[in-house]
Amino acid sequence: MSVDVTRGGLLVTLAIFGVIVYEFRTVLDFVGVELPLIPYMAAVFVLAGAAVWFVILKGGWRTETEGDEPA
Repeated sequence: MSVDVTRGGLLVTLAIFGVIVYEFRTVLDFVGVELPLIPYMAAVFVLAGAAVWFVILKGGWRTETEGDEPA
């Protein structure tokens, strides 16, 4: 089984997920639940590493440019 994903697509997905989690942390801080920043940052790096490892394990990056023709 091959995971049909590009590096850019994965990085954009991780960035969006990271921003959503950070904003959730900000909302919790607003209501009085303070969470430290260092574990959050460590979790984001672990998530990124796990996602890259999963893609490599399932077949690697999509490198062919099928369907992408110059304008």
